Amino acid sequence: MTTEQRPTGFRARPAVRVTHLLSTSSTATGQRIRLPQEDVDVTAAIYEIPLGATLPIHLHPFPRYGYIISGKLSVTNEATGDTAVYVEGDFVVEAVGQWHSGRNIGSCPLRILVIDQVEAERDNVLLMDPVGDRSAGINGERRSG
Repeated sequence: MTTEQRPTGFRARPAVRVTHLLSTSSTATGQRIRLPQEDVDVTAAIYEIPLGATLPIHLHPFPRYGYIISGKLSVTNEATGDTAVYVEGDFVVEAVGQWHSGRNIGSCPLRILVIDQVEAERDNVLLMDPVGDRSAGINGERRSG
């Protein structure tokens, strides 16, 4: 039997396909990626952002990665005014410690797979309060550090 012949009833296994998304050592704004120094919690979630919705101004104290499942995301850095646009299939390494906001500018709901690496029991989203107090956690609770 040659290598091209297979016994009757033998099924070929489907080939594994790998699509390279990103390889980087820096964030979307050029910062070196620095991992948390204490015990690390990794969380993954799917964010669903309605058409036309704007996320509040916020920052991430720890690394956050996002994969755009569907839709179109515009992210504006509040300090520089720079805006980046991400579309379905893009992988984003978000800025750390920089105030920014996001907006669904697509024609459908925006779905993002979000992966955080944080020090244990810490939030990775701090919201800027409307009065300029920049220490509110994602749910409004105050966090130290």
